[in-house]
Amino acid sequence: MRNTFAVPDLSPAPSSPAPTTDWLALDAQLCFALYASSLAMTKLYKPLLAPLGLTYPQYLVLLVLWEADAQAVGTIGERLGLDSGTLTPLLKRLEAQGLVRRERDAEDERRVRIHLTDAGRTLRARAAEVPRQILCATSCTLDEVAALTQRLHALRAQLSRASA
Repeated sequence: MRNTFAVPDLSPAPSSPAPTTDWLALDAQLCFALYASSLAMTKLYKPLLAPLGLTYPQYLVLLVLWEADAQAVGTIGERLGLDSGTLTPLLKRLEAQGLVRRERDAEDERRVRIHLTDAGRTLRARAAEVPRQILCATSCTLDEVAALTQRLHALRAQLSRASA
């Protein structure tokens, strides 16, 4: 069931203040739509990732590493929007599972690089079905999902600039 709401007219009226009460309705909030969608998406991933032995944040880290192995912790954190306090315990759990190994950078000992193990690389093939299952669950076409994803990336960039 789709949640619909009327978007208030934001065109300026010559002598009246902008309406604000409609904008305070929960279903009119972009932040809530994004939050609720994110929760629903994470809930959808949980049973798909359980057979792989992964949590959703661990899956995201592996997606980054499957794109390019041996990345610095800071680079992974930037990519995912996670600070090192959140990322480090997550990486330690992946290491304990034998999926990654942490290694000091030979050129800069202060930097730690994360490398996939053979088990981490092998897991990629088992995870290949997950995106297709998510696509099916959305009831969207591949083009629709690609367009929505592109728009959300643009929105994130706009919000980042606005908060800077």
